[in-house]
Amino acid sequence: MTVALDKLKYEIKDPALATLGKQRIEWAGREMPVLRQIRDRFAQEKPFAGIRLVACCHVTTETAHLAIALKAGGADAVLIASNPLSTQDDVAASLVVDHGIPVFAIKGEDNATYNKHVQIALDHRPNIIIDDGSDVVATLIQERQNQIADLIGTTEETTTGIVRLQAMLKDGVLTFPAVNVNDADTKHFFDNRYGTGQSTLDGIVRATNILLAGKTVIVAGYGWCGKGTALRARGMGANVIVTEIDPIKAIEAVMDGFRVLPMAEAAPQGDIFITVTGNKHVIRSEHFDVMKDGAIVCNSGHFDIEIDLKSLKSKAAEVKNVRPFTEQYKLNSGKSVVVIGEGRLVNLAAAEGHPSAVMDMSFANQAMACEYLVKNKGKLAPGLHSIPVEVDKEIARLKLQAMGISVDTLTPEQVEYINSWTSGT
Repeated sequence: MTVALDKLKYEIKDPALATLGKQRIEWAGREMPVLRQIRDRFAQEKPFAGIRLVACCHVTTETAHLAIALKAGGADAVLIASNPLSTQDDVAASLVVDHGIPVFAIKGEDNATYNKHVQIALDHRPNIIIDDGSDVVATLIQERQNQIADLIGTTEETTTGIVRLQAMLKDGVLTFPAVNVNDADTKHFFDNRYGTGQSTLDGIVRATNILLAGKTVIVAGYGWCGKGTALRARGMGANVIVTEIDPIKAIEAVMDGFRVLPMAEAAPQGDIFITVTGNKHVIRSEHFDVMKDGAIVCNSGHFDIEIDLKSLKSKAAEVKNVRPFTEQYKLNSGKSVVVIGEGRLVNLAAAEGHPSAVMDMSFANQAMACEYLVKNKGKLAPGLHSIPVEVDKEIARLKLQAMGISVDTLTPEQVEYINSWTSGT
């Protein structure tokens, strides 16, 4: 399609990057058959006709396919970046130039620019918000109460965002429906476990070119992201130690064959530290003090506060870039600590994020969650709602179909048996 750029509002690095972005978006699409099928259906049914939509996401090749699918469905969509280091500038350019989608995202943008983009997104007066960390929703509640009446609902696919929405619900300020995409089985089983596991280590290796085999890797947090990260690190020959605050998750890590220690005891032993908790200052001053010289620290949680970088900087006599996305903090004690990706998501800051095949299901959930909100406008109570089980299973069915895999079906006799409480023998 030909886009009249002078009539389209956007803020990207350079429209001239569109050719490369288009090529990369097309390559990612090879691994996204589920979203492609949903896009084709949306193009016929137009479920978002007349709907103003804002998406605050990592602007990557995979996100591009979600944005294209939503536009195919008739949405008047605006896309902003949820993370300043994850934006792929060529992808942003292609979405603007080749698809006419307003994008406000520049790799490396500062907090002031990010906050400006959130305001621009809200100026769109969205009916649907796709959020990644709940920043847009939080800003709407805090600063744009008059626009809540326009909102049909929001979708959220990060653990951090769900925690924030739960806090909003507890405080009585979540007065509209929010769909918890994060807890869909076809999201967290695959995105959090397989996606985060592979892409986190990809970011570490790209940034440092170190050998993982034989290293001691500390994984802070044993949720689904932590499980995937620990599993993949062990698979590459690392000795993995898990830190946790939840006794159930801790015992699960032990039964999965990992050592479990408090961070204070793990800190002197680690060569590489990976935070995946969603909380703040998981690695802090007292931990830096006892780390090995040259210890590598990174984050694969959502926000850049899991590592207390302010404390680390206060201890540093010198901070210098030693490789792309890699900074060495030379401490006053003489030791050094290496930080990857400024403490932001290492898989997106230093690599390309999750593989397309993983995001295919995550973004299929996002797309269908938006459709679910529109179809049920005015029927859903305020608060958090799970993805309907039938939607989750449909996404899994489409994925299996695309992979050429068939599964069994119950016989009539089995259906009768499993649905009868009197059948026990």
